[in-house]
Amino acid sequence: MGGVITLITDFGLEDGHVGAMKGVMLGIAPTATLTDITHLVPPQDIRKAAYALLTAYPHFPHGTIHLVVVDPGVGTERRAVAVRTPSATFVAPDNGVLSYVLDREPVLKAVSLINQRYWHHPVSPIFHGRDIFGPAAAHLAAGVPLEELGEVIDPGTLVTFPVSRPRRQPDGSIVAHVQVIDSFGNCTTDLPAEWLSAAPDWVVEVAGRRIPGVRQTFGQVAVGEPVALIDSENYLMIAVRNSSAARDLGLDLGDEVSLYPLKV
Repeated sequence: MGGVITLITDFGLEDGHVGAMKGVMLGIAPTATLTDITHLVPPQDIRKAAYALLTAYPHFPHGTIHLVVVDPGVGTERRAVAVRTPSATFVAPDNGVLSYVLDREPVLKAVSLINQRYWHHPVSPIFHGRDIFGPAAAHLAAGVPLEELGEVIDPGTLVTFPVSRPRRQPDGSIVAHVQVIDSFGNCTTDLPAEWLSAAPDWVVEVAGRRIPGVRQTFGQVAVGEPVALIDSENYLMIAVRNSSAARDLGLDLGDEVSLYPLKV
């Protein structure tokens, strides 16, 4: 029995850690399809890993198993968990890396991965990706029921970080927040595109700069100019053409972005 397993880690590409994890997984589920989303999450960056998962998982087949190993607390008392939602199953440390998914999807069942029968032995205290998380994902792909992997837990006890949300103001304006900064320095906000359909256009104010209108492409402004546009996941994004909005505008996670309906 096979299945699709995706992988997100901060292991990088220089060492053999990803290969070792895949080797163990294929030994358990040799017909599984292993697909890399990214192994270049900045070290210990739980929020960036959570966003990488959010942008990728909806595009995979129903029932895909998503394995995320960005685990600053490896070897501590933090739980290893598997979480099933209507669309997929997620295997990860219980450290907030599933926050965006849990904000979007209801949980059907969650378990703490404490059944050592489904671990790879001997277990390293610093490589649970190979010895606990990877085997759990592989056993699921091989048809082992979720509840066999450990103890069923209350989904309300899963660790999450606060997920920001935009808010409408009495004057018709909107306040959004920088949610993630990608490797280009583009700053995606928490504002869904559908919020902007109520007005023909908007003026965007960020870091003391006013950006007229929401564009469709980077090329609609001059090189070096800031631009507001809708990203590939349908959220408002602030960018600077051929440069970094985070650097050029001094933006950081959580910074506010204000939008005002354009007066006509």
